[in-house]
Amino acid sequence: MRRLLTLAALLLLALPAAAQPEGPLTIARQGSFFIGGREVASDALSTLPAYASSGTVTVDQMYVRYQVPAAATGRPLVLVHGCCLTGKTWETTPDGRMGWDEYFLRRGHPTYVVDQAWRGRSAGSIAGINRVRTGRAPADELPTVFAAAHEGAWAIFRFGAEYPQVFPGLRFPLEAQGEFWKQMVPDWLNSLPTPNPTVPALSDLARKLEGAVLVSHSQSGIYPFQAAALNRAGIAGIVSIEPGACPAATGDMTPYKGLPVLVLWGDYVELAPRWTPRLKGCRDFAAAANAAGGKVEVVVLPEMGIKGNSHMLMQDNNSLEIADWLAGWLARATGPGK
Repeated sequence: MRRLLTLAALLLLALPAAAQPEGPLTIARQGSFFIGGREVASDALSTLPAYASSGTVTVDQMYVRYQVPAAATGRPLVLVHGCCLTGKTWETTPDGRMGWDEYFLRRGHPTYVVDQAWRGRSAGSIAGINRVRTGRAPADELPTVFAAAHEGAWAIFRFGAEYPQVFPGLRFPLEAQGEFWKQMVPDWLNSLPTPNPTVPALSDLARKLEGAVLVSHSQSGIYPFQAAALNRAGIAGIVSIEPGACPAATGDMTPYKGLPVLVLWGDYVELAPRWTPRLKGCRDFAAAANAAGGKVEVVVLPEMGIKGNSHMLMQDNNSLEIADWLAGWLARATGPGK
């Protein structure tokens, strides 16, 4: 396995610096839609006299923006963002380079970029806040919403051990960090039901696409595994990038039997107490899944000779070179007919 990873690293390092498709991009179809959602009646929708407080809202829906290339040759990719972010994660990088959504589109993959339920363009309900505001519920019933400060996120995203230290050789474009911070939004995760509404929405979307690869990141890293546990139909593979958690090694491995899975990690993990046990957990899961007939690969970029990548490796300054390697993995592991 180490020899294979070394060969992959050499191939990746041998790519030219400008290894990105260029020229006009021909798109056959593009648009947006929602998956899932449910109607909820409430009497706490507004505290403003001009707007009725009672009525019905739709919640738990997941927004999807899609683009299909004119010459689609690869499987559809569903790109799912992580904590405190939106689908912007996969779009133009903070320093203005091509994002993975466009890159994979140019490589022949239809791309489906989502906003998790209750995030970005996937609206939730503020009724819980208004019930407390109007005195109809105690303060301890306020929804739990959090935001990641620049200083705290610095260590979480592994730009450095703590703010404002920088890991040697870091490949995240810190000169454009101001644009990155603008991407961050409030996170309602801890106020949502179990399973997170995004999970069944991903399952429904995979069935709709009839063979998609679910690509997740960080907080959403576990979601494709949970979607597969709900229903394997339509899921052609999973790419989980630095997941907050992998499935427990002691759990049921049946949903992952024969399913191509890649768990991809960047650098400095051994220097981050938050992430070190998570990588170990993913290695344990891979061993258990593969013993049960799985096809799980755990790839750590420094072990391939690729150093300096942050938690946001899809935005690092070598993001397209990593994407090119990933495109090769997708073709080998999940290509049509696999």
